[in-house]
Amino acid sequence: MTNFSKEMKSPFFLNGSQNETQTQPSKQGMETQNATSLMEFVLLGLLKHTKVHTVFLAMILLAFITALTGNALLLFLIQVDSRLHTPMYFFLSQLAFTDIAQGFVIIPKMSADFLIPGNPISVTECGVQIFLMMTMGGADCLLLTVMSYDRYIAICKPLQYPILMSRNICFLLTAVVWIGGSVNALIHVAFTLAFPHCGSKEIDHFFCEIPALLKLSCSDTSRYETTVLVSGIVLLLIPSSIIIASYTHILSAVLRMRTKSTRGQQKALATCSSHLTVVGLFYGAGIFMYMRPSAYHSPEQDKIVSLFYTIVTPVLNPFIYSLRNKDVLGALRNLVGKCRVLQ
Repeated sequence: MTNFSKEMKSPFFLNGSQNETQTQPSKQGMETQNATSLMEFVLLGLLKHTKVHTVFLAMILLAFITALTGNALLLFLIQVDSRLHTPMYFFLSQLAFTDIAQGFVIIPKMSADFLIPGNPISVTECGVQIFLMMTMGGADCLLLTVMSYDRYIAICKPLQYPILMSRNICFLLTAVVWIGGSVNALIHVAFTLAFPHCGSKEIDHFFCEIPALLKLSCSDTSRYETTVLVSGIVLLLIPSSIIIASYTHILSAVLRMRTKSTRGQQKALATCSSHLTVVGLFYGAGIFMYMRPSAYHSPEQDKIVSLFYTIVTPVLNPFIYSLRNKDVLGALRNLVGKCRVLQ
């Protein structure tokens, strides 16, 4: 026993015990490091560090500023001018808000990633980004549908318009829009972040987009892709079909107008065509993104398509829907006149 106790106190055994105690913390450190890495992604972004892409980033920032200015001006005019306190402009204000919010969710992070390559984004931040983008996207889908319904009632059933589009009904439709968009977004966030992500944590996109995230999953996502398809049918195909049907009835009613002057017909046709242009861009991009099998997705195509419904349409919406409208232009002239008087 004495010899054994001496051996235990010998430098050989002491070094061995010290090595074991030193090894354990290092393993814990490795586990902590691995756990930390699993809690972060890296967005590869849309642009590379070249002169051409730097110019392209400047164009995107200019588009963001244009969209922000146009939609913010529209919101302000709707609030201050009582002539714009109608259902149509109330829904337009909701659309303008979603366009502004989408830009703030994407553009600052994309610019930071361009300036600081490899800038990580946590899983929580990625989930928040998905939730906000899906909420705004779903709200846009439903808002465009409600707006087409509003125009259908105004043109095809003008006598029933005050009843069918009363204040309470407008608030109810708006509540349905935002609740539907947020519930759909919450479902997608819960499913998307529940999948284990193995290997690379690099998202080949400029924001946390569901198809790009699914490519990083090491488990079978086919069932969830079916859920995405069903969601696309509910929020993309059905609303777009309702919009097309509404504008078809509107065009039919306009063409049947018995009037010697064609000015009203031309105005209605121009309005419908411009609205359908925005609808085609937005829904076309959404259908192309979310209703294709994952095997047919490529990072380059997904990035280009995402540009349309996140940057291009927010720039076009205030010009096509509002700033070409005589009521909005009249409100803008009144605002400019008041500003000159105050000066």
